[in-house]
Amino acid sequence: MNQIQESNLSLNCPLWTALVTPFHANGEIDFTSLEAIARDQADAGNGILLLGSTGEGLALSFEEQLSIVEYICRLSLAVPLMVAVGGHDLPSQLKWLQTCNRLPVQAYLLGSPLYAKPGPQGQYLWFRALLDQAKYPCMLYNVPSRSGIDLDVETLAKLQHHDNCWALKEASGELEQFLRYRQACPELALYSGEDAMMPYLASAGAQGLVSVCANAWPEATRAYVELSLTAQNQGLFPLWQNAIAPLFAVANPIPVKQLMFEQQVLSSPTLRPPLTHTELSDSQALVHQDQLISQWQAQRQGQACLN
Repeated sequence: MNQIQESNLSLNCPLWTALVTPFHANGEIDFTSLEAIARDQADAGNGILLLGSTGEGLALSFEEQLSIVEYICRLSLAVPLMVAVGGHDLPSQLKWLQTCNRLPVQAYLLGSPLYAKPGPQGQYLWFRALLDQAKYPCMLYNVPSRSGIDLDVETLAKLQHHDNCWALKEASGELEQFLRYRQACPELALYSGEDAMMPYLASAGAQGLVSVCANAWPEATRAYVELSLTAQNQGLFPLWQNAIAPLFAVANPIPVKQLMFEQQVLSSPTLRPPLTHTELSDSQALVHQDQLISQWQAQRQGQACLN
């Protein structure tokens, strides 16, 4: 029995939150806030992805990354943990996997190599090396806005048969690309990497969402995903599209960290350079949409109590 079969129950999660990394105003990791937001996600039943682009993983040192993963592991949360693997230096990524293989995590997110823009064979060699090193099931990540190139469909079709290849996070923003992956890899679990596209991709076979907005709205986003997966789209449009848009007005995760600061969930909206919260000149739109989502969630809970 391979790692994927052994982990099916823990990985059967419709919503993974790409967790932000809280910082104090001086730029040091705020572990108190980190624990609080991780527990909020666990209370909502959401899987947790650590050190993705939303978690500013590439702005952290190896030691800082490890301290975050070890800290969250010690909390023994009742939800699965996924750890991001990403960069451009393959030996460093293999070392990171070797280190995390010793920790009680459940999965990895394997990012496309940055900057180099490899072709199909180069992509295959990159992902095959990572999959071979991994001890846990892996979600591959197509994110051309960051890697500069799509994950080749035929390359993914070859990789899908690897024992550790479990899923794909599709964040091209193109329905047609999602459908190409779906047709070539019918047994691979596909997740949306775009919050706003979840209702559309659910109808095309997406199994769930790897989310940014769930940082600010853990329970409400869970409901949004579950409704999308069951084609109960009434009431989702245009509410959720309008709510999600300000979260990407400037580079992620600037807006969501600002909103979490406004919610008093984070002690500071601080990010690591080159990102800075000063890019966002006005947070009124975020606050307004936060109020609308809170009202929507309260209405849903009120209806549930009446039924």
